Formats: sequence, structure tokens, C-alpha cells
Amino acid sequence: MALNKLKFNSINVTPAASEALKFNSSANGFETGSAGGAMTFIKKLTASSDSTLSFVDGSSDVVLDNTYKEYIFHVINAHPSADAKNFGFQGSTDSGSSYATTITSTHFQARHDEAGSGSHQTLDYQAGRDLAQSTSLQRLTETIGADNDESCSGILHLFNPSSTTFVKHFIWVANGVQDTPLSVNSFCAGYFNTTSAIDAIQFKFESANIDSGDIVLYGIN
Repeated sequence: MALNKLKFNSINVTPAASEALKFNSSANGFETGSAGGAMTFIKKLTASSDSTLSFVDGSSDVVLDNTYKEYIFHVINAHPSADAKNFGFQGSTDSGSSYATTITSTHFQARHDEAGSGSHQTLDYQAGRDLAQSTSLQRLTETIGADNDESCSGILHLFNPSSTTFVKHFIWVANGVQDTPLSVNSFCAGYFNTTSAIDAIQFKFESANIDSGDIVLYGIN
């Protein structure tokens, strides 16, 4: 039997953009299938000297229920009305009547100032921004400056908030301009320690308004 030669450089084994590899146990190998994971726009809120920005399931076209297992909030250039203010969030289990759900979390950050000062080139754990079974505001950033060019931007992932079996995990990563000024890369993660559904999320600065900025909510299929 003759053997055919293959030109390996001419073989394209990359799945199409609309496909992804998945494992087929019966075939003991991988095959292509639907990629999933599509990002669906839900709601955009734009601040204009607002004390809070809130996403409440079923209100103003907001979806925050079992439609999606993961929700993503994009915070874009949140700017405080006063200098040196922490930006944070909290969740609600009563459709936004109160935002005081029990949280346990961790927080660390990397810092570097505009002058390249060695004293501000740090990577450290932030004990003052973690929570241990607390209903306080979850701080997400270093103290953000209020100069015209200062703000913070970041991404918050919230997982399966409608579950009535498990706690609700979240992950945050952001960069902000501290009032010094510093570039501060913030990392926060934790969970709402409740088996009640989280049906509303609220963002705010401590002791200041959100002078300007956008927060955009997406659902992940």
C-alpha cells in the first residue's frame, strides 16, 4: 500500500472562531463544538454627581438572576467628587432595600508613583481593605484622587448570584490613580456568605459622590 506524504505546514488544526475544543469521553479525545461564553450587554449606568450607582434585578431593564451564571461589571473612569476616597461595592438580597450582605474577602495591590520613588514601588497585602464576616462596604481601590485627570477603572466578576445553595464568589481587578499621585493596581476577591440570592449590586465612593464615570453590566452565556 502506498503512503501519501503530508505537508504539515499546510494543515490548519485551529478551530473556527465559533467553535471550541471539548472532550468527548466516549471517543476518548477532543472534538470541536459550540464555544459559548458570549458576552451579552445588559445595562449601562452613567454617573453625574450620583451618591450611588445600583443594578437591581427587574428594575430599569436590569437582569441579575438565573439567566446567566456569571455577570461582569466594567467600571470606566469612576471619578470622585472629593479627594482621596475609596471606591467600593455591596450586594443586596432584598431587591436593593438594603446593601449589607456578609462578606469575607482578601485584597492586595501593586503601587508605583509618577516620580519612580522606591518607597512607592510596593506589592503588599491590604489588611485595611479585606473583610471578615462583615456587612461593610467592600473597598475595591486605594484612595482615588479628585483632580480632573484622576479616576479608577476595573472589572468585577460575580458568579452565580441567584444560587440558593452556594455562597456567591466575586473577583475584582483594577487600576486607579491615588491622590499622591500613584498608579495602583488593585486585586480583591471574596464571597458573599449567604445562600440567599444576590439580586442587586451597588457601587459608591466612601463619603463622596461618583462625580462622573460609567458602569456597564454584561451577562456571560
